[in-house]
Amino acid sequence: MKKSYRIEVDCANCANKMEAAARGTAGVKDASVNFMALKMKVEFEPGADEAAVMRAVLENCKAVEDECEIYW
Repeated sequence: MKKSYRIEVDCANCANKMEAAARGTAGVKDASVNFMALKMKVEFEPGADEAAVMRAVLENCKAVEDECEIYW
């Protein structure tokens, strides 16, 4: 399953950090961040709990860029 989320991030470099953090999260098959559109697309592993995975994605993203936000 793929979902798109609105994000808040200050710069393209920070968006790249968020993308890498999201990709490294358990339950995420793939992730991409579009800084210009302020969107994150996440493809979940089969059977993954979307809400739990997105809480982990946000936690991992805040570890590398503490001022970022993901809205779902």
